[in-house]
Amino acid sequence: MPAPTIVRVVEREARVYRRLWRGSAFSTFVIPTIFLLAMGRGLGGLIDQRTASVAGLSYLQFVTPGLLAGTVMQGAAPASMWPVMAGFKWVRFFHGVVATPVSAGDVYGGYVVWIGLRMTAAAAAFVAVGALLGGVPSAWGVLAVPFAALCAMAFIAPLAAYAATQSTDITFGVVMRLVIMPLFLFSGTFFPVTQLPGWLQVAARFSPLWHGVELCRAATTGTLEWPSMAVHVVVLTAVVVAGWMWGTRSFTRKLAP
Repeated sequence: MPAPTIVRVVEREARVYRRLWRGSAFSTFVIPTIFLLAMGRGLGGLIDQRTASVAGLSYLQFVTPGLLAGTVMQGAAPASMWPVMAGFKWVRFFHGVVATPVSAGDVYGGYVVWIGLRMTAAAAAFVAVGALLGGVPSAWGVLAVPFAALCAMAFIAPLAAYAATQSTDITFGVVMRLVIMPLFLFSGTFFPVTQLPGWLQVAARFSPLWHGVELCRAATTGTLEWPSMAVHVVVLTAVVVAGWMWGTRSFTRKLAP
């Protein structure tokens, strides 16, 4: 039985990545580890000396799940924009793919799934390093990997759809600076959102990253409150579904003969 065409797209991306993985290995695996050491052990040591805990946790335990979710978001965002522009305009390999029995929707779906798999691998590596450093105190921390992957997908799906609507990459840098970076700083990654002014607390709770951070932190600390976790999962899943629907339409319009 032939494999579904979306799997063929994933296979194509995996074959390409097998030749090019060294170029992204440092930013995907090494830099997050260095960041975790600096923020969790370095800055965290100073914070722990001054305060007994942050939300009842050592700073390393608090910041590890936040950095996990933030890292996969920061990895997913550029991978969902510039390579999509290359597929449509600079290299135009998407046009070659749809000349086969693979549909435009499958091109989109396969690419989104592939980036999601890459971010899942990055999340697994991050959790392993975090556990070795003492930032994952609960065995439930393994659930942080799929939670982080879901968080990444909540950015991959809409950003890839958005990239397909653009004729140049001029807005991509704006998205990274004015959307991704503020979300990284103000979505509960480094400190509880309750430290923010009231209106910013409300805004932070609309961020997919905040939902991802809350899920990852619940997993790594073993504080699994299923009603609230179900809400986070539903919100992130809704973002993925909405992005998937948008992406299927935008890829189909862009690649229509």
